[in-house]
Amino acid sequence: MKYTIKNIAELAGVSKGTVDRVLHERGKVSAKALEKVNAVLNEIDYKPNLLARSLKKTRNYHICVVLPDFNKDPYWSPCNEGIEEAIEEFASFGVFIEPFFFNPNDIKSFIKVNKKVLELLPNAVLLAPLFYKETIEIINKYALSNIIVSKFNNQLEINNTQNFVGQDLYKSGRIAASLMKEIISKNATIAIINIDEDSNNAIYVQEKEKGFRSFFNEIESYNIVTWNCKQQDIDAKLLDFINENIALSGIFVTTSKVYTIAEFIKNKKIEHIKVIGYDLLDENMLYLKNGIINFLIHQNPKKQVYLGLTYLVDYFLFDKEIPAKSLLPIDIITAENLETYTEN
Repeated sequence: MKYTIKNIAELAGVSKGTVDRVLHERGKVSAKALEKVNAVLNEIDYKPNLLARSLKKTRNYHICVVLPDFNKDPYWSPCNEGIEEAIEEFASFGVFIEPFFFNPNDIKSFIKVNKKVLELLPNAVLLAPLFYKETIEIINKYALSNIIVSKFNNQLEINNTQNFVGQDLYKSGRIAASLMKEIISKNATIAIINIDEDSNNAIYVQEKEKGFRSFFNEIESYNIVTWNCKQQDIDAKLLDFINENIALSGIFVTTSKVYTIAEFIKNKKIEHIKVIGYDLLDENMLYLKNGIINFLIHQNPKKQVYLGLTYLVDYFLFDKEIPAKSLLPIDIITAENLETYTEN
């Protein structure tokens, strides 16, 4: 087993900071705490990271991660897990990774958090660029301060950025469309539903919709409509939308909030509408198992943020070139293969 500072701290009953000071022989540690940590180190036969020690430089590196608050939107929770793993892995290399969270439903929060990060003058920023117009402005400010910027999750073609880690969202939309075609009949109406999104300023939603529509534009006999809504309005307005589109047979939700549509369909006992959406949220997985959601597309947010940080660390420590684009596989999740993803 590979023991982390967190593991050792839990076994010794001390803080992670105490373990860090013992391992790297820096700062004061009480005799009792030192005894506890050394007892655990001897028991697990801990071997120090000799590579990290040999790479000690005269400077440390500060990387900030700017992303939505996972308490506001659970989609981002795995990203926080990826950040914590990176912190554990790279702390001994003199890399300080610090997360900053903004409200995903509040542009002012996004601006405020990035302003705070800019004032800190880190060496690099890994950014989830949720709001297109505001992202362009803040990235230009980072560039003026010689701060390296990488992006994840949202594929924006913006100058002054080093890297993008995520999926090809246009192709993701096309894959969703190809799946939909297999489970609905011809001449059907299909709804693209954007929940709590300003589609005019959310490129990731636009790209998915473009991809989805492009697939069906190549095929006749399908009618595609778009519905933008707020989550709190679904119970009051979705039934009217369905009744207005009599031939509605499929719904494609462009975000992880597909569970809200599935919940409505279950409660109203609607059986003829097929549903496709994104991400392995607990609620989404439950409705997938129950057959109300037909397919989920897994965007692997944890891997996105971890890879983005790894590229930046490799650049600073080993002078490795940062790839301009790192596209992750577009995984299609069904009730049958879901278990293999949750096990990992």
